[in-house]
Amino acid sequence: MEQFSNQTNDNSEENLIKYLIFEIGSDAYGVEITFVNEITGIQQITEVPEQPSYVLGIINLRGKIIPVMDVRTRFKKEFREFDDRTCIIVVEIDDILVGLIIDRVVEVADIHYSQISLPPKINSDFKNRFISGIGRTESGVKILLDCSKLLGEVEIQMLESME
Repeated sequence: MEQFSNQTNDNSEENLIKYLIFEIGSDAYGVEITFVNEITGIQQITEVPEQPSYVLGIINLRGKIIPVMDVRTRFKKEFREFDDRTCIIVVEIDDILVGLIIDRVVEVADIHYSQISLPPKINSDFKNRFISGIGRTESGVKILLDCSKLLGEVEIQMLESME
């Protein structure tokens, strides 16, 4: 498999990237920790009409209005009721705070550049655009997401208007 970048293969700390690892069903995903603003439990979500099905509405988090997206729905996974492990990862995408509803947070992991491969070129359609790489760790394979690609231009404009 092709390597993620032209980085050296030494094990120095400067070549480590911290990822917040979370699960949707049995699949493990990671987002760069630099995008993560905070993690909070599920709370009251106010529905906003005429939004895509994966945008569930907005939450009021300490006076900030934050749109929330159900990652399970965004990735076309089967519906599942929220439980006590379901939480919201608040990420900052293009200066907009967005809540990502996920099944459960697993860990913060250091993944070395040499452990990251480019996403497979099986299918270059809509689904693969979110993937920045595939991380290999001792606990298994992690699908690494590109937060900036979770939302398209139209969606960013829509979410800005919700703030």
